[in-house]
Amino acid sequence: MKLSKSLANCRAIRRYLLIFTAVSLLLLPLSLVYLVWNEQLQKIRGFEQSPQQQSQQQHSQQQQQAPHQQPAQQHGQLPYPVVRYPVLLLNKNKNKDLTVVATGKTKNKWRYVDKDSNQTLLPLIPEYAVQTLTPQEMLQVEQRMDQRRERLRDKCSAYGLDVLGHDSWHTPNTWEFLVNKKYHIIWCNVFKAASSSWMFNFNVLAGYSPAYLRKTKKILLNLARERYPRVTLDELREAQNYSLTFIIARDPFERLLSAYRDKMVFALPYSFHDKLGRSIVRNYRKKPSLAARAANTKFPSFPEFVHWLLDQVKRGSFIDMHFVAATSFCTPCLIRFDMILKFESLAEDQLYLIEKTGLKRVIAPVWRNMGKGRKTHELQQQFYAQLTRQEMLELYEYYKYDFELFDYDIQEYLQVARPDEAESPAAGTK
Repeated sequence: MKLSKSLANCRAIRRYLLIFTAVSLLLLPLSLVYLVWNEQLQKIRGFEQSPQQQSQQQHSQQQQQAPHQQPAQQHGQLPYPVVRYPVLLLNKNKNKDLTVVATGKTKNKWRYVDKDSNQTLLPLIPEYAVQTLTPQEMLQVEQRMDQRRERLRDKCSAYGLDVLGHDSWHTPNTWEFLVNKKYHIIWCNVFKAASSSWMFNFNVLAGYSPAYLRKTKKILLNLARERYPRVTLDELREAQNYSLTFIIARDPFERLLSAYRDKMVFALPYSFHDKLGRSIVRNYRKKPSLAARAANTKFPSFPEFVHWLLDQVKRGSFIDMHFVAATSFCTPCLIRFDMILKFESLAEDQLYLIEKTGLKRVIAPVWRNMGKGRKTHELQQQFYAQLTRQEMLELYEYYKYDFELFDYDIQEYLQVARPDEAESPAAGTK
């Protein structure tokens, strides 16, 4: 009898222990979440700055502001240091960082990320390494920005591009905008217009460490889209109320040539663009007018590529984001841009932008994918000299708004064009 009672008591104790263990396992993650939510993570790991450190950094940032700048909040510089809090969790015997990623005013996203891809505190660039413009240079660039905005307004009105319509030229397109709500900066990513350089910077602002971005094999655009979800037109316009929006313009023909060389001549084997190039060769090299100008290559010659692009435009087919006209891609006549940077003056323009956004201690001008060892002018002479005058004018017809809105000229290209041939593609119309 006593033995049976003892066994019953042991079973009861074991049952209570199991219940206690189960409840503890349930409460443990909830307790961690509670600690994160109440910003008490210093009790787990010492990654949070002390109040004294925060005060010192605030004072340092205030001293760095130029007298001519507006308040920091209006230019994207926050009045407090940027701190990110990782929590060490045990997950299948592997330690991972749980990083709080701020995506806006009302919502936070929580996600697991590799430890070396993030930082607890976005590092400040040392004062001695900060690149700046003189007050006189800042004034000159500001005047240049005013002139570019004025030209954009005038040309948009002259061509009726500021009127809503049903085609790609008259419909606001927010597809490639990156909106950073924390630093109040918005960018429309025009591919092949310093896009790799500024994709790097926007990833830094999203929390990826520069060291990780330099060594990763992942595509920077894909990394960025993990932190910058695509926005609707209403969401974009709301963010613009307290942000600075910019675009980088580039000579349309220079940009097209850069895209052709990158995506056709130097296409990665078996990639989408490699397959596209082979398809262009199969369909266009058999044409007599093009065969005479084509070398024995697996990638399309520049005239073959141009004929394919003109046919895409004529049919109203989808235009690859690397080749599409910037006016259609970012619709600058329908979406407000505060700054228009240009590829030719990018060294000064981006320093001006960084200064105005209050980010000169956070990001720096970077130059990535700046050509394959040949000077741009030399390449333009070589490749555009392969086109006839008629082909060049038809190509201009598609990129006409990019030339006009951003103040570029086709004349230097026409000077190197070949004489017209009897057979040429029909002109495309918009």
